Amino acid sequence: MHWYLVHTKPKQEKQALMQLEQQGFQCYLPTLFLEKLQRGKLVVKEEPLFPRYLFIQLGRAADSPSWAPIRSTKGVSRLVSFGSEPAKVSNELVQILQDHEQTQDQPQPLYRAGDKVLVTEGPFVGLEGVYQISDGDQRVIVLIEMLNKPVELRTSIDQIQKAP
Repeated sequence: MHWYLVHTKPKQEKQALMQLEQQGFQCYLPTLFLEKLQRGKLVVKEEPLFPRYLFIQLGRAADSPSWAPIRSTKGVSRLVSFGSEPAKVSNELVQILQDHEQTQDQPQPLYRAGDKVLVTEGPFVGLEGVYQISDGDQRVIVLIEMLNKPVELRTSIDQIQKAP
């Protein structure tokens, strides 16, 4: 048995995973937890580590399940191939991803200290600043430059975005 890569349709990784597992295939969809801004509130969401891809374990022996149903599975676009040969993924790489996923205990923050941000609302709209820290529930501290001095701005998290 070897690991291969399945290319899924956009935002259908979980559906493809479920459909393939129901057909008896062993699959793995590496995910991570991220902080996201949704309707002005900070929420933690589970998202695929590699959007539009998942791993599938397949064998070439006569008693292995047929590969034919994979392409017509709901959510699946195709099996990733180089030429006519499906692309193998090393067992070690999949094991490293699985080990790392099990040790992830905190979600990845939306902003990290030092990130450049842009103020999108309020009296300082359009100013660039440097994200410092979260200041409680849905509030953040950003350093902005005023009169050649850094000044702390306390604002709602939905009033900033990452600077380009």
